[in-house]
Amino acid sequence: MSRSVLLQLMRDSIHEVYEAKRTIDKPLLLDRYPLLNEKIATTVNVYLDNELRSSYSSTDAQKSLLEDIICNAKRAIFEDKNSTPLTTSEYLSCELELILNTPDGVMSEKDPAILKNDKRLKEVVK
Repeated sequence: MSRSVLLQLMRDSIHEVYEAKRTIDKPLLLDRYPLLNEKIATTVNVYLDNELRSSYSSTDAQKSLLEDIICNAKRAIFEDKNSTPLTTSEYLSCELELILNTPDGVMSEKDPAILKNDKRLKEVVK
């Protein structure tokens, strides 16, 4: 399974909150990517201007990878006790990191900001 699927799932989870509707087809994803059924703990880190803004981690692998990513992505953006929830413009400018705590070791990948280099679009969003 491509890890880009995991990064997309992380972003889609957050979009569900901003759009106030469920859009993730869990049964389809679980059917297409059986690894999403495995119990794997995750951490989602949120970086704004290259600084850690918020983070949320599973303490152990209690949920499926699918549910863990969805839950931790939403909590990192909206429920970190050390940070205020991200505004839409902050979210569009943030970089996300997904860390998987697998039996084979830790794997991580970063997803660049949606508005990474488009300064014109950043000005419109403000």
